[in-house]
Amino acid sequence: MERKLPSLSRALALCASVLLLAGPAAAATVVSVGDGDTLRVEDGGKKVTIRLACIDAPETAQAPYGMASRRLLQEIAPIGATVQLVMKDRDRYGRTVADILRNGQSLNLRMVRSGQAFAYRQYLAKCDAAAYLKAEREAERARLGVWADPGGITRPWDFRRGLRTGSASTSKPSGQNPVRTTPPRAMPTGVRYRCSEIGSFAKAQQLLREGHTYLDRDGDGVACQSLR
Repeated sequence: MERKLPSLSRALALCASVLLLAGPAAAATVVSVGDGDTLRVEDGGKKVTIRLACIDAPETAQAPYGMASRRLLQEIAPIGATVQLVMKDRDRYGRTVADILRNGQSLNLRMVRSGQAFAYRQYLAKCDAAAYLKAEREAERARLGVWADPGGITRPWDFRRGLRTGSASTSKPSGQNPVRTTPPRAMPTGVRYRCSEIGSFAKAQQLLREGHTYLDRDGDGVACQSLR
């Protein structure tokens, strides 16, 4: 019996780590919304950046869709709202990736169902993939949000790839029409800002849209994430 205790301890430790990622966390309070798939909450006295799991929302540079997506998330997760976080993972930037619940409903799924985000196919393994793909099909049929253009707008992951390669792509998957987007303009000359000097997250996004692309160091379409 004593020889089995170490394996039992390891099993219990594994279960505990799984619960930390998959189980509902204590209630958290929304303190700000960055864009359609990112917000900050206060959880246990600490402010934490949350990346909404399973979805990818238009970038702010994909006007007007990025800001429309952000507005919806602000409406359904307003500052001061109490939400529950179902942890899924951590991304490469150290952000917590989670399903966000309010009044028992998934806000992640609602963003897709409302046509303000895409099902993020590359990261659906830890999600209810069938539910997200169904919600996306329903939004497309209803021509909601990003689906107002036939076939939907340029996917955010393709748009970011275009920024990284120096050509903000407006192409869609084959057979789809071009998207109406506003890619960043060429960087102005003679003026260069530091994030610490800008003062606000909103101002940083404005500067990014005006062409100060160096403020987006990781190429994800968001400037000065430290200001969130």
